[in-house]
Amino acid sequence: MSKNEQAYLDLCEKVLDQGTTKEDRTGTGTHSIFGAQMRFDLQEGFPLLTTKKVNFNLIATELIWFIRGDTNIQYLLKNNNNIWNEWAFKRWVESDAYQGPDMTDFGNRSLTDQAFNEQYQAEMQSFKERIVSDDAFAKKYGELGPVYGKQWREWKTSTNETIDQLKDVIDQIKTNPDSRRHIVSAWNPEDVPKNMALPPCHALFQFYVADGKLSCQLYQRSADIFLGVPFNIASYALLTHLIAHECGLEVGEFVHTLGDAHIYSNHVDQIKEQLSRESLPLAKIELNPELKSVFDVELDDITLKDYQSHPAIKAPIAV
Repeated sequence: MSKNEQAYLDLCEKVLDQGTTKEDRTGTGTHSIFGAQMRFDLQEGFPLLTTKKVNFNLIATELIWFIRGDTNIQYLLKNNNNIWNEWAFKRWVESDAYQGPDMTDFGNRSLTDQAFNEQYQAEMQSFKERIVSDDAFAKKYGELGPVYGKQWREWKTSTNETIDQLKDVIDQIKTNPDSRRHIVSAWNPEDVPKNMALPPCHALFQFYVADGKLSCQLYQRSADIFLGVPFNIASYALLTHLIAHECGLEVGEFVHTLGDAHIYSNHVDQIKEQLSRESLPLAKIELNPELKSVFDVELDDITLKDYQSHPAIKAPIAV
């Protein structure tokens, strides 16, 4: 059994057994603990969960989207990545320009009302097609505001200058690897209350170089354990691989520190099903040896090898 995956499964069990029942912004309700940490040895293998199938292409294309500083879902949809659709769709259906059927609370209503779900699916499909085909529509309604990519690559200062945090950190790793300032923050207090479709859950990450290896620690303020955290683990592990590759380093650890770690009340059965399964050997990551810069990465530069898993487990997303 993989020690890496067991760290995640142990967290699931702990939150189920010890979590406090809490209300939340989405109205769904959670089982929650505050303060948890998982460690993943990236030398052991790539920490993509095996107790349920996780779509690696979604993780890789989202990370490339972040790295490019993009904040519009058009790129994602063109790569068949639908994981940010609901937040952009919510902005569209709440706008004055939207004239379709009432989509209030579409996330929950679509689960319990079949007639509404059919309407919702039709409206969402129409929305996606317009985002892909109509650049002007996409520019207005596919935009999520200054979310992760914007903060990573173009943090706006009080003097209207910008800071490319990710580029600066990579330069620091190359020139001053022992620095304790290899930090990128997505949490911008000015943008959080008014501009972002979703305030950043994975808020800050830091790199650490020792013994020729690059490690990364992420602080995640809010952690959806069943749907979100498996993606976050793999995404930051992949980012560590990419930056280590550019900097001529091996990979070390990914350390995942969680603030509010929660299981949504409508994910409990799915978590229990996952916990009933045995983990399988971990996959490996191979990167194109010709890739010189993180900022040039394409999906074809990343290969996931020997991934095996149990079947996927579906669950509703809380918006």
